[in-house]
Amino acid sequence: MYKVGLTGGIGCGKTTVSSLFKQLGVPIIDADDIAHQLVTPGKQALREISDSFGKNYILEDGTLNRSKLREAIFNNDEKKCLLESIMHPLVYKEIDLQLNNVFAPYAILSIPLLLETKMQSLVNHILVIDCSREEQINRVKLRDESSTEQIIHIINSQVSRSERLAEADSIIDNTQDLLKLSEQVRYLHQQLINQAQ
Repeated sequence: MYKVGLTGGIGCGKTTVSSLFKQLGVPIIDADDIAHQLVTPGKQALREISDSFGKNYILEDGTLNRSKLREAIFNNDEKKCLLESIMHPLVYKEIDLQLNNVFAPYAILSIPLLLETKMQSLVNHILVIDCSREEQINRVKLRDESSTEQIIHIINSQVSRSERLAEADSIIDNTQDLLKLSEQVRYLHQQLINQAQ
């Protein structure tokens, strides 16, 4: 199985690009989706978060209090590392399980923190979705009403744009319209099919 690691900074358009590949019939394994599923009531990750951070991080309906957890790790590297030590091994274990059920020339593994977690060896090809810092900030503001300060903090906590581009085997420039983005995806799709053979 030829594995393509799709990554990029916050607000670069990873979800949009993943959906374009999905429309072409490419299997997508999304680390963010997996992380969301892992913290549903009754799951191991939610129990570990409750044990490590406290019962007050769980809402009355048994679900994770995401905003409270986000605030807790925002300016606290120790708590951020604790959360990552709970989540990352479980996310990567689930990615492996899902890969066992994929039968296609190649699969996209959408992993926002692929480089930050130093998991490049998991994939055969690194695809970086790229745009400017200004565009990242504007897109995230529109998407989830975060403050500029919060967004810049997240951008600064990720690997730099130059480091990301240096690691890339392929780059999709997401600074133009959806038509141009689709053209880049279709072109790369053909290249990846050839490489996967």
